[in-house]
Amino acid sequence: MPVVRDLGVLLRLRNFRRLLAVRLLSQSADGVYQVALATYVIFSPEKQTTAAAIASAMAVLLLPYSLIGPFAGVLLDRWPRRQVFLYGNLLRAVLACCTALLLLRSVPEWLFYASALCVTAVNRFVLAGLSAALPRVVDSDRLVVANSLSPTAGTLAATAGGGLALAMRVLTDGSDAAVVLLGAVLYLLSALASLTLARELLGPDRDQQHVRLREALSITARGLVAGLRHLADRKDAARALAAMTVIRFCYGALTVMLLMLCRYAWSDSESDGLALLGLALGASAAGFFIAAVVTPWAIGRFGRYGWMAVCAGAAALLEPALGLTFAPVPMLSAAFLLGLVTQGSKITTDTEVQTSVDDTFRGRVFSLYDVLFNVAFVAAAAMAALALPADGRSVVVVLTVAVLYATASLAMLRWRRVGESAQNLRPGR
Repeated sequence: MPVVRDLGVLLRLRNFRRLLAVRLLSQSADGVYQVALATYVIFSPEKQTTAAAIASAMAVLLLPYSLIGPFAGVLLDRWPRRQVFLYGNLLRAVLACCTALLLLRSVPEWLFYASALCVTAVNRFVLAGLSAALPRVVDSDRLVVANSLSPTAGTLAATAGGGLALAMRVLTDGSDAAVVLLGAVLYLLSALASLTLARELLGPDRDQQHVRLREALSITARGLVAGLRHLADRKDAARALAAMTVIRFCYGALTVMLLMLCRYAWSDSESDGLALLGLALGASAAGFFIAAVVTPWAIGRFGRYGWMAVCAGAAALLEPALGLTFAPVPMLSAAFLLGLVTQGSKITTDTEVQTSVDDTFRGRVFSLYDVLFNVAFVAAAAMAALALPADGRSVVVVLTVAVLYATASLAMLRWRRVGESAQNLRPGR
């Protein structure tokens, strides 16, 4: 198969393997840390978690990225990306240790959230940098395959990290602090892995020497406007980002619903709820893996917009058919489907942004991409909090999400036809 052959070629590229190692270690640490937060906030026996409480936690941890994201983009287009991976992961290792200490002591909940926010805030720099750096280690002909393998492998690593966290929790008799320390060790290993890459290899391109941090921050507003203007001129990338934002919103709403179902509707204990959540994560990870294998072929067959339309359309049809049962087995099947749909759409969007956006703007645009992701997820959680009952069963949420998927699918089909018409009208055709 061409995809398998291209994957083999990619894995023979030394710098690609090294960048992939940084991603795998970093995102596995993210998975460990996120599961530690979820078990502390949602599955602790002493907490009576509601959908509103989940939405509030997501808002506290994710909304500040709306402010951090633009700064991250401007700085990523000025700082050596290798250094972002090195110092970012070192900083997260230290902050994760601080979070573990807070979990061992009786501290106000806001202090715990502040510590967690600091750890996850650095994640914006690291993930945006990884996406922006990928074209520096892979040629353009194999960028679609690289986008299938690299982010998907990272997502699978995060899922594996979540599994490690659950295993560590069992081994340490429910110690969230021990789980967080495991994440700190993985962050440290990711920082060390980044040292295998040359300092200037990952860019960005520069026509002048690095500006000082204060100077970079002083031009953030102008840099953001320039990034937005550049994106506005790249309509294909802008449209893909719009569709991906809707798909992310749908994924967020269903995630909150699944958490409530695992916590209350399908289990009578914390351990049973966590086991079901682990199965759902595994099913979703399987969908991510299939998306990585199928997407390069699907883009070649349907085109980028066409493949996103297929993904969203399949979700619009199958999500209500499976979700309205509110039973574990159909919902686990839905988790697999939505993993495939979401990751397939993300691979396509990543590739569209990377090929349509100039390298000097790529960091800013990927940071804006992250902002859209987080705002969509929090908005979805807020909507779910208003609509979900205590046990998580909501017909309204399932049907609303299906309508949104259908809307995204129809929009991508329309934009695909517009693009094809524009190509046919070009001189010489």
